[in-house]
Amino acid sequence: MTSPAILIVDDESAIRRLVRGALDRSGYACAEAGSAGEALAMAGRPGCQLVLLDLGLPDRDGIDLIPLIKAMDRAVLVLTARDASAEKVAALDLGADDYVTKPFDTDELLARVRVAMRHRTGTTTDGKLRAGPVEIDTGAHRVARNGAAVHLTPKEFSLLLELVRHAGKVLTHRHLLQTVWGEAHLGDIEYLRVTMRGLRQKIESDPGRPTLLINEPGIGYRFGA
Repeated sequence: MTSPAILIVDDESAIRRLVRGALDRSGYACAEAGSAGEALAMAGRPGCQLVLLDLGLPDRDGIDLIPLIKAMDRAVLVLTARDASAEKVAALDLGADDYVTKPFDTDELLARVRVAMRHRTGTTTDGKLRAGPVEIDTGAHRVARNGAAVHLTPKEFSLLLELVRHAGKVLTHRHLLQTVWGEAHLGDIEYLRVTMRGLRQKIESDPGRPTLLINEPGIGYRFGA
């Protein structure tokens, strides 16, 4: 029997059945947990790759589980009724890979699952990072899109590198500011916006309708190739 690749954690059995039905039809092997205690026990089992995590669990706030599950090297997709931006930012800053709010569209959920399950960024044998049409030579500080060289400023390069390293994952404004500009600039979101505009001009086919450097309003950005 195939080991369950996805663990569905929700205290509502009806939600678990709905999600499991959609995942089963898409060919994923699934397991279910109705509490935080069950989730932690089952997430550590061999074969588990992704945890769909509700935050409103009966025995513990699900947000406390995010760093514990990430420490097991599992992807975490938060699936919850909490829709406040502060909740999303907190979950993402703790390591969640994505966030879907209930009620949700099943097709959207499956698309997010595919992204979370896919190893879309990898270091090739020549030491380069590749995600979608973008290739980054970290040693030489060179970037190419579909094989054509792209000339970036140092901040644009650092921002792109961080997003590509975590392709598909939503990175919060705070995370990106801390990584690219440092602790002293955590409140300087305009730095990030200006650099992102410049980066889109060089990376996107249509900067006005970005498909690679995607904005998550009020939260942050993700590389979506």
